[in-house]
Amino acid sequence: MRIIPFEPRHADAWRDLNTAWISRHFTMEAKDHEALNDPVGKILSKGGHILMAETDEGDIVGCVGLILLEDGGFEVAKMTVTEQARGTGLGRLLMQACIDKARALDAPRLYLETNSALAPALGLYRAMGFVDLPARDTPYARADVFMERRV
Repeated sequence: MRIIPFEPRHADAWRDLNTAWISRHFTMEAKDHEALNDPVGKILSKGGHILMAETDEGDIVGCVGLILLEDGGFEVAKMTVTEQARGTGLGRLLMQACIDKARALDAPRLYLETNSALAPALGLYRAMGFVDLPARDTPYARADVFMERRV
């Protein structure tokens, strides 16, 4: 398993992996469609990054986006792993890759928005040093938990 930077060949996997998990738990929202249908324009060209998890056989089994924030930090967004890869530690590996990337770029923090129904994700985020923040305005109807981690 390796974590690699997004390449144009990953566009379908990025969209399909995220559409699958979001649709399983929630309703796809306008901001989802924007980021998933135009990752270069909405994330990469604005100073963000996308990391993909690839097996030794070349299968994409996970992904995560880092959206540049005004303060130089990054929002962790659209993190998911396939059903088959759940429980393997891949989520932790992806989050550590986000932390490492933020450190390498001297980012002050990582921020994320999630949902209180996603208990395994919340457990991972807290185990990786994220702390809860007060509620705030968000374009996502499903977001009811806000967290950050100082890098």
